Amino acid sequence: MRYVRIHKEGRLILGTLVLILLFLNLYIYTHFPFGVVPIINIIVSALILFFFAYFFRSPPRKVFIDDPSLVVAPADGTIVVVEATDELEYFGDKRIQVSIFMSIFNVHANWFPIRGTVLKSVHHSGRHIAAFLPKSSLENERSTVVIESDGKTQILVRQIAGALARRIVTYAHAGKKCRLNEHIGFIKFGSRVDLFLPLDTEIFVQVGDSTTGNETIIARLNEE
Repeated sequence: MRYVRIHKEGRLILGTLVLILLFLNLYIYTHFPFGVVPIINIIVSALILFFFAYFFRSPPRKVFIDDPSLVVAPADGTIVVVEATDELEYFGDKRIQVSIFMSIFNVHANWFPIRGTVLKSVHHSGRHIAAFLPKSSLENERSTVVIESDGKTQILVRQIAGALARRIVTYAHAGKKCRLNEHIGFIKFGSRVDLFLPLDTEIFVQVGDSTTGNETIIARLNEE
């Protein structure tokens, strides 16, 4: 039977929210025991609690892939960019950029897209402009993670904060052995994830496609 857990990044927030709503409800019921006010209060409280629980959901997903060259979507969302672009932070050359935009309604846990070893993980402070804008990849708060696959191909994963997001959590660190089915991190409230892949990578998605994190196959690395 499938079930949905609350991601660990949301447990403290939800616990705090429950306490705030509890005291608020006690106050309102004490001062307004009758009429429409307590009814409106309970409806609003339920909607707020549902939204936060929904946002911080962490569905259990397991993928079993025999081909280690396949790149799996690191996030739920919509493909907004598939193009060759200059990646100057780490590689200093042209790469295929695949970007996934996450709305507030998507699962915001992020997964490792390949199995391998983390070579670099660094957090950058920055702006909080809309994540679907191209310049957000360089100007917004972001975390950069470089992974070397078992076949010695290096890719870059960039978590980008959006207009609402104010916190990026990244679990990757240099030297970490990573694999599919593991979370690379979590972005709170609207954001985007960019992948930078070698130019000879075979791409399976196009702009407008929907992705499911840790399930949708994004590309195949050329590791012959």
